[in-house]
Amino acid sequence: MAPMIDHPGEQAAQDPIKLIAVRQTPLSVDEVFGAVGDHAAGGIALFVGTVRDHDGGADVDALGYSCHPSAEAEMRRIAEKVVAEYPVRALAAVHRVGDLGIGDLAVVVGVSCPHRGEAFEACRRLIDDLKHEVPIWKHQKFSDGTEEWVGAC
Repeated sequence: MAPMIDHPGEQAAQDPIKLIAVRQTPLSVDEVFGAVGDHAAGGIALFVGTVRDHDGGADVDALGYSCHPSAEAEMRRIAEKVVAEYPVRALAAVHRVGDLGIGDLAVVVGVSCPHRGEAFEACRRLIDDLKHEVPIWKHQKFSDGTEEWVGAC
């Protein structure tokens, strides 16, 4: 027999997807954190992806992100899958496009759930699926003059 839920806060919210965006402007951790705040949430998990100074043993000088026009719709589709699988109270995801420097924020996602374990799991599922399924491509420029395109799909 399934456990009885005594309080509505233990369930997913009615409309938990609060923010989905692809932006050319700098991202804000505070914006995502604010979007996923919910008084019924006992756990909020955030993931912040930043531009690092190396990849695959090579020094990275800079990189740029570009995306297909369907990227935001694909982000929403993935968010809806996460919401269907976890008791999400609130969810937000933003990804940067354009030229970024070392240390810039590339992606920020957040999920709130009634309990921390659910929040961690839902957040990990969200970022992993976004990285694998959303048509966003990274163009890395290395210190040795070489370049590389890395695609999500």
